[in-house]
Order: sequence, then C-alpha cells, then structure tokens
Amino acid sequence: MTTYHFIGIKGTGMSALAQILYDSGEKVQGSDIVKRFFTQAALEEKNIPIYPFSENNIKKDYTVIAGNAFSDDHIEIKEAKRLGVTFYRYHEFLGEWLKQYTSIAVTGAHGKTSTTGLLSHVLSSSFPISYLIGDGTGQGHVDSEYFVFEACEYRRHFLQYEPDYAIMTNIDFDHPDYFTSIDDVFAAFQSMAEQVKKGIIACGDDEQLQQIQAKVPVVYYGFANTNDFQAQNIKETKNGTTFDVFVRNTYYETFTIPMYGNHNVLNALAVIAICHYEGIGAEHMKHLATFTGVKRRFSEKQMNNQILIDDYAHHPREINATIESARKKYPNKPIVAIFQPHTFTRTKAFLQEFADSLSQADRVFLCDIFGSAREETGQLTIDDLQQLINQSSILKLSHTEELKEFTDSVLIFMGAGDIQKFQQAYEETVAIK
Repeated sequence: MTTYHFIGIKGTGMSALAQILYDSGEKVQGSDIVKRFFTQAALEEKNIPIYPFSENNIKKDYTVIAGNAFSDDHIEIKEAKRLGVTFYRYHEFLGEWLKQYTSIAVTGAHGKTSTTGLLSHVLSSSFPISYLIGDGTGQGHVDSEYFVFEACEYRRHFLQYEPDYAIMTNIDFDHPDYFTSIDDVFAAFQSMAEQVKKGIIACGDDEQLQQIQAKVPVVYYGFANTNDFQAQNIKETKNGTTFDVFVRNTYYETFTIPMYGNHNVLNALAVIAICHYEGIGAEHMKHLATFTGVKRRFSEKQMNNQILIDDYAHHPREINATIESARKKYPNKPIVAIFQPHTFTRTKAFLQEFADSLSQADRVFLCDIFGSAREETGQLTIDDLQQLINQSSILKLSHTEELKEFTDSVLIFMGAGDIQKFQQAYEETVAIK
C-alpha cells in the first residue's frame, strides 16, 4: 500500500484532496511552509501529518502529488523525480481519481466554490458522495455514488478532467497573468465542454455561455424566460431568499435558500437543474434551506453592534455580488468595504472596475496589494486604486482600530490573499477595552 505525499498540502484544493483520500482508506501525509492556514484545521482533525519541506520527506514507494503553485525546481519535486516515484500534479491526479464515480465538475469564473458547496450539501443529505470544494473542504466515501468537485480554469487545468456532468456558472475575463482576453477564456471553456460525457448545466443569462457548443445536451438555467430552468417571484425574507422554479415554463416547486443576492439564486438554480436532470426529487433539493455556507464566502460574525463579514471576493464582479448580498440582508446598515487586491496583474487589468465596484459601499478602506507566488512585485501600488475612489483610505495592519468608528455597520473584509489578518487584528483591538 502506497503512501500519498502532498507537496503543498495546505493549499485549498490539495487539502481537500488529501482529506478525500484519507476518508477513502488511503495513507496520507504532506508538507508545506510553517505559516498557519485556515485549511490546516481539518487536516489536523484527521491526524494527517504535515511536515516542513524537506527532500527527506520523499521515499521510493510513495505516490507524490504536487500543488500547482510549486515549480519543478522545488526540493521535494526534484527528489521525487530523482527517485523515480509515481508523480502527479494536483489536477492530473484528480483527473484520474474521479473516473471511478459519476462525476460533476463545477466550473466558471465566479461562484464555483459556493455552488460546489451547495451541491455537495444537497447530495450528501441523501446519498453517500465524495466532494472537493475550493475552500479546502473535502470528503471521501467508499460507497460514493457521486463525486462533486470544483474545476478551475486557470492555466486550463480543468482540461485534465473528463466529467460526466459540468455545471458552468459564467465566463468572465480573469487571471490576466495567463489569459489574454475574454476570447481566450471562452476557448478554454469550449474545450472543457467538449470533454463532458453526459450533460452540461449552464447559466443561460450569461452571453458567453450561450455560445458554447457541445456533443452532449446543454440545459440552461437563469432568470430569463428562455431558460429551461427559470427562477421567478424572488422574495427576500428575514430567513433568506424564496423563489419559484419553472421547468420549461411549467411551475415546478418553491424553494428557500438562507442567502441573499441574485448570484446565490442562480447557484441554487444550477443545483436544482442538475438534480432534476439526474432524476433526484424535489424533496431532496429542499435541503438547500439548511446550507450553512462554505469557508470565506460571506462568513459572518457579530462583534458588539457591528457585523463582520469575511469574503473571498477578488474580482470586480464578485465585489458587486458581495455588496449586493450585504445590502439585501442588512438594508438599514451602512456598508464598509475593506479590500485587499490579489496580484498586481489583476489589479492593473481591472483598476477602474475595482474602483467602480467598491464605490457601491458607503466607505472604502484599501490594504496593500497581495502579490502571488508568481509575481512578488509590480510597479502599481495601492495608491493608484485609492485615487480612483472617493472617500477611501489606506488601512494599515497596525491601525485597524479606525474601523471602530463605524458603529451599527457591516464591515466586509474582501480578498483572496491574507485579508483575514486585518480582520483578526481588528477583532483583537475590539476585544481590548
């Protein structure tokens, strides 16, 4: 029996995949940097060993899975190649593993993680399933009927997969360090569509997705009456959002989700469509109402008279959606956005769009740009964005107490980097009285 060794086990996808293999009865370990990540807790709960990077971690009889953030000159990857062990990149291994199940890939520029979490919740309430969510959550089951997983378009990694089904939430220009244009992004999704074996569930309100060609049936969902699955009569209540679903213009059922915002209704509609297509009854779909969310997606807590929200939003469209959700859930409270841009290339590509989306908040604080492992520095600075937003300020980690003045407000900490440290620092200032 081999040992699966994960290089970069604290990565969100890597952590989830490690948990799936562990739950499936495999022997699992991994390595990473010492810095603590939110993905670590689940690994520790399962007593999955995490070691500092070292070539000594690699043994001849291991199967090594390397995270995509690490280059071939990483010490452990070099040692794995030297020893000639069985070696995979993350997406390569996942592409092989999912072949043993009825697989459902969830992909799109935005909404992947939330939709994967929602679908996993609904299906696992009724069936034994395995799932891999991009917030670092993974679960395996030896008797899985379905494998639900998040499929990322970045660097066309999702072309390693040949899923039975694919949910496509939207196509949008992002990852400007790799994709050259919206046409380049569309071409990647078109290639993905050609690899799906049974059916595609796509958002018909998305102009790009309307152009997708496939050899399998494409079922569309959305608000427009041209969709196969349509949401109507949307109402916000104190418990969330209620809406009627029509299937090919015939009333099907009324559903409630404990979230707010049109994007969340669309995510739920995608889940309803795939379940209906698979012959799963509405009584199973009613579990939508008990969904508690995924990590770092509108994660709320209350401190005194403030609502603090942690959210992964790192693209202008996602910022729009997060602020919309907050406005609908807390219509009488001011919205304060605390935003950390993620990567210099994305900040440069969407500078004005970031300014426009953030300006929907009542007040804006900006944190220094978080450079990825692929680009440590850039000529752009946070000041370039700050100049485009009226009533915006730069927030320093050492002065988060400034946020105390926004009493009875909603504070949204947004970003894909380490924006959580600003929220943590602020919470510590509130706790010190």
